[in-house]
Amino acid sequence: MSALTLADARRLIAAAEARANEIGQPENIAVVDHGGNLLAQVRMDGAWIGSIDISVNKAWTARAFDIATKDLAGNAQPGQPFFGIHTTNGGRVVIFAGGIPLLRDGKVIGGIGVSGGDDNQDQTVAEAGAAAL
Repeated sequence: MSALTLADARRLIAAAEARANEIGQPENIAVVDHGGNLLAQVRMDGAWIGSIDISVNKAWTARAFDIATKDLAGNAQPGQPFFGIHTTNGGRVVIFAGGIPLLRDGKVIGGIGVSGGDDNQDQTVAEAGAAAL
């Protein structure tokens, strides 16, 4: 498996920033490696400081469970198989849109997390970043 590099992370963040600028929404963007460790994170001018940790935790969640956070959300509702998952791991698990696992050659090598807008904004910015891989 090819490891995610800092150069990769910077490229993903640049693509995500470009999309955030396109939609006019300042975002926090984080990239984690295969082990869930932070590789790079940016807070765009005007992005909420409260969303810094959320972006990192979205990236971590996407990697920790190898699932997009928007997909985890449906399974975490009352009566669903992962109900309560957001209370695990010290509250680090995020169950709303904006976190995407990063794949290379069909293998998960990290995650990207975006926070600062609504679910649709965060998701489209994360998708733009992930597409740059």
